[in-house]
Amino acid sequence: MLTVDFDQFPVGPGDRVLDMGCGGGRHAFSLFKRGADVVAFDMSFEDLVEVKSMFAAIHLAGEAPEAATATTVRGTAYALPFEDASFDRIIAAEIMEHLPEDEQAMAELYRVLKPGGLIAVTVPRWLPEKVCWALSDDYHNAPGGHIRIYKGSQLRQKLERQGLEYQGEHHAHGLHSPYWWIKCAVGVKNDSNPLVKAYHQLLVWDMVKQPLATRVAEKVLQPLVGKSFVIYLRKPLGSVRAAA
Repeated sequence: MLTVDFDQFPVGPGDRVLDMGCGGGRHAFSLFKRGADVVAFDMSFEDLVEVKSMFAAIHLAGEAPEAATATTVRGTAYALPFEDASFDRIIAAEIMEHLPEDEQAMAELYRVLKPGGLIAVTVPRWLPEKVCWALSDDYHNAPGGHIRIYKGSQLRQKLERQGLEYQGEHHAHGLHSPYWWIKCAVGVKNDSNPLVKAYHQLLVWDMVKQPLATRVAEKVLQPLVGKSFVIYLRKPLGSVRAAA
C-alpha cells in the first residue's frame, strides 16, 4: 500500500533515493523494483533486518533491475550520516508526526537532497487524525506515537522555510480513515472486534484484487477523508547552503 504517487514523483534507474523512516519498507521495495539505488533508513534495528531480507528476496526473484542497489542504514533523523547533496529523491512517509524536533529533521533532509532533487513528505491528514485523537487516547499516547497533528498548510510552510519549493499535493487512503475510527472507538488493540475484522478483510481484499467498486470509492473518499496528506517539493537548482 503506497502513499506516494510515482506519477507525481518520478523515479527511475540510476536515481539515488533515501527512504527516511522506512519502517517495514513498502516504499523502499517499490523504489528498488523501479531500478533506483535505494537507501532504507530507520532507527529500528528489527525493521531494518526485515527490510534487508526482503531486498535480498526481491533481488533473488529478479524483480529489480541488475544495476539497481538496495542498502539499509540505521540512525537518527536529526543527524543523517550522509554527505550534503547525496540523493536525487527523498521519501519521508508517516514519520514527521513522530518527531519532537521536526524542523531539525527537515533541515537534514534539505541538506542531503541534491539541487533539483525532489522530496515527498506524507503525514496523517488533519481531520481524520483529529477524529482518531478524540476517540482514543491510546491511539496517540503510546511511546513513539504521534505527537502532533499537521494542517497541510503548516507542513508546507515548515518545509518551505528550509528552502524547498512546492510542487503539488494530494490525499491518499480514503478507505482507511473509517477503519481507524472504528479501531479507536472499540479499542486500538481490539483486533478481534467483528467490525474491525470485517473492515480489515475489506481492505485486504481491496489491496489484493483492486476491484472497480472500491477503486471508485477510494477516489471519491480521498479528497474528503483521505487518511494521509502528501506533499511534493523540489530543492532549487543552484542551492548551495545546508539548512541551519
